[in-house]
Amino acid sequence: MKKLLIITYYWPPAGGAGVFRWLKFSKYLREYGWEPVIYTSEGGEYSVVDNSLLKDVPENITVLKQPVWEPYNVYKKFTGRKKEDKINVGFLSVNKKKKFTEKAAVWIRGNFFIPDARVFWIKPSAKYLITYLKENPVDAMVSTGPPHSAHLIALRIKKQLGIPWLADFRDPWTYIDFYQELMLTGFADRKHHRLEQEVLKNADKIITVSWDWARDFEKSGAKNVAVITNGFDEDDLAKDDINPDKKFSITHIGSLVKSRNPYTLWKALKELIVSNPGLKNDLEIKLVGKVDYSVIESIKENHLESSATLVEHVPHNEVMRVIQQSQVLMLLINNTPNAMGIIPGKFFEYLSTRRPILCIGLPDSDIARILRESNAGKTIDFEDTGGLKSYILELYALYKSGNLNSVSNDINKYSRRALAGTVASLLNTVVK
Repeated sequence: MKKLLIITYYWPPAGGAGVFRWLKFSKYLREYGWEPVIYTSEGGEYSVVDNSLLKDVPENITVLKQPVWEPYNVYKKFTGRKKEDKINVGFLSVNKKKKFTEKAAVWIRGNFFIPDARVFWIKPSAKYLITYLKENPVDAMVSTGPPHSAHLIALRIKKQLGIPWLADFRDPWTYIDFYQELMLTGFADRKHHRLEQEVLKNADKIITVSWDWARDFEKSGAKNVAVITNGFDEDDLAKDDINPDKKFSITHIGSLVKSRNPYTLWKALKELIVSNPGLKNDLEIKLVGKVDYSVIESIKENHLESSATLVEHVPHNEVMRVIQQSQVLMLLINNTPNAMGIIPGKFFEYLSTRRPILCIGLPDSDIARILRESNAGKTIDFEDTGGLKSYILELYALYKSGNLNSVSNDINKYSRRALAGTVASLLNTVVK
C-alpha cells in the first residue's frame, strides 16, 4: 500500500458540503492500493456537526489532529453573537440588513486573515507535519480547500520535503463567487493572487470539480489541471422501501444563499397556482438547510408561505431519505460570474436517487451538460419564467398520472468508488 497524506480542515464529526469529498475518497482508496493518512483540525469552527458521518471513516485509519486558533470567538463578541452560535457558510444572512459590525468584520476577515480565518493553522501544522513525515514517510499528499490555508500547509511541506502534491480545489480561490464581497484593498488582493500562484506553480497536479473551473485555473497559469467531479455513494441510499411524498414536493437540500434565490421560480409558481388551482393543494416546497432572509421574503411576496416547509438541518443519512422521497429535486446555481462551472456536490446525490431534477442555471453550463447526458432533468435559464412554468407543468402532469420518474442513465462513473479509482490513477502518475 502506498501512503497518501490528506490535509483537510473538514473531517467528521464536521458536517456540511466540505467534508464529503475526501471522506468518501478515503473510504474507497484502499481498494486501489492507497492508504489514507488524515491530517485535520482539532476544535475547529464548523457550521454543521453531523455524527452520522462517522460511519464512513475507514477502520484503523490514521487521523492526525492539531488545534487550530480561529478568530471566530472574537468575531462573535464583536458582532454581538453568543459563543455557541454557528457561523454561516459563504455570505448567508438571516437579517435583512447587516449590522455595521458585521460589515466591518467581513472587511477585517478579507484584508487581515489571508487567505482565510484558518491562517494561524498554517505554521504550526506545517512544523508538526514536517517532523511527523520525516519519521513516517508518505508517497504523496493532497491538500483540499477551501479553506485555502490547507494548500499553504502543503506548500511549506513541498518546499522542505519535495513530496508529490495534488492541490484539490473544491471551490475556486480568487475566482470564487463571493471574492468581490470581501472588500479587499489592493494590497490584500495582490497577496491573495500571489499565494494562489505559489500553489498553482508548486503543486504537481491541480484538481478541481468542473471543466469550466479547470479552464479558469489554466488561464491563471496552472499546468497539469485535472477534473475529478464530486459523486455519490451507493451506501448512502436507504435500502428499505421508500414511499414517495403524497404531495407534489419540490425539494432543495443545503444552504440557500442570496445568490441562489430563484426569484423567477417563485414568480412562476405564483402564476401557476392562479391558473391551476389544484396545484396549490398539491404543492409542497421543501427547503432543508439554512436559508437566507431574501429567500424567505421572496416566498412571502409570492404568497407561497403556506406551501413552504423549512427545516434548518438534519443528519446526512436522513437527508438522503428526504431526497429519495421527494417528487422533484430543485438544484439552484448561484447567479454569479463563475456559474458555468458550479456543480454542487449534492447534485450527484440527487442523481443517485433517480428523481427528476429541476435545475435553474445556465443551459450551456457544465451541470447542464451532465443533466443532458444522464437524462435526469432539465436546466432552465435564470430569467426564463416561461420555460420554468412549462417544465413544472410537465412534471406536475406526470405526478398526477403516477408516472413521475427520472430515466437517469450513464451515472455509474459518478460513484464515489469509481472516482476514487480516478484519484488513485492520478496519484500513480505523480509518484515516480
